[in-house]
Amino acid sequence: MSMVKEFREFIARGNVIDLAVGVIIGAAFNGIVKSLVDQVIMPPIGLLTGGLDFSKLEWVLRPEDPATEAIEKVSVQYGAFINTLIQFFIVAMVVFLLVKVVNGIRRADAAEPAPAAPPAPTPEEKLLTEIRDLLAKT
Repeated sequence: MSMVKEFREFIARGNVIDLAVGVIIGAAFNGIVKSLVDQVIMPPIGLLTGGLDFSKLEWVLRPEDPATEAIEKVSVQYGAFINTLIQFFIVAMVVFLLVKVVNGIRRADAAEPAPAAPPAPTPEEKLLTEIRDLLAKT
């Protein structure tokens, strides 16, 4: 089998396409969560903390020297990290809820009784079947 044909079969499988769709939707969802955290959740939290903007919190290791352009500021931006942690927890909660719903649906499907087997043929039906089979042989 040629490599191109094998690759085409691999891509055509449903699970690979489902994965691609999931990655694309996940990337779009990431933008929504980032906007939610940066523009909706963090401003009220900053207001409660006296107008503090978490995204600008940093620990300066070396301040910028305005006299010398060669020395740049070096800082640890822990405020941006806090925002990223909040984004992670929101995404984790949504994924958890999604998995919980899917598992509930799977449990409900598993709990449904299997369809009943067709009833056994009556003695008359067995006799008619035997007669049919004998007539077919002749």
